[in-house]
Amino acid sequence: MGNSLGCSASGERLVSAARDGDAVEARMLLELSPALARYSTFGGLNSPLHFAAAKGHLDIVTLLLEKGADVNVRNYCGQTALMHACRHGHWEVVQMLLLFRCNVTRADYLSGRTALHFAAHDGLVRCVRLLLADFVPSAPLEDGASSTVDGGECQTNSGSSPCSSLGLKFNESARLRYINKPADGGVTALHMAALNGHFDCMQLLIDLGANVSAVTFPYGTTANLIGNWQYSFALCSWWRKC
Repeated sequence: MGNSLGCSASGERLVSAARDGDAVEARMLLELSPALARYSTFGGLNSPLHFAAAKGHLDIVTLLLEKGADVNVRNYCGQTALMHACRHGHWEVVQMLLLFRCNVTRADYLSGRTALHFAAHDGLVRCVRLLLADFVPSAPLEDGASSTVDGGECQTNSGSSPCSSLGLKFNESARLRYINKPADGGVTALHMAALNGHFDCMQLLIDLGANVSAVTFPYGTTANLIGNWQYSFALCSWWRKC
């Protein structure tokens, strides 16, 4: 159920407000019961933060975070609000989640996709830039990268970022590992961008160190959907375009 508020009427009202963009209703409910910010729907389908992020309701996302919503909360698929915002191209929501130090390296349970995979799939360059702007990993990556900050990666469009103001250092090697982090079947963010013809996104990822030689696994759970010949064709097309 997720918490003791599992089936509360107020919690369901907050879910509806977050989904529909009703900031007045959301604020009223949270002022009456701030604990609703951490409400979880029955079965862990989605939290109010997931709904607001997916719909691009920045004011409600901000309100929920200020009232104590868990910025890294997962739904039953293991997806975070950041993944939902990246999937739908809501870069302002992505920026707000990053300011609240969300963890960008998390992967979902279904196929091991990160927020970067979701953004690259639809060629959402602005979201990709935000995810990779200032990279300070919050937790060790699979190959043993060291932890430097608790809570996640934080970055903005401006010259100074929250990470910089905290005295945290940009970690290029960690960013490279994140860019090339494979989902199931060995699928990287560059595969996603190439297979869908998003050349601007491909160029950005390659400029930032994406491995153009990465290949999918022959028997991975998603490999059957992605043939290497398609990736090669898209990559060759990108080089010709350049």
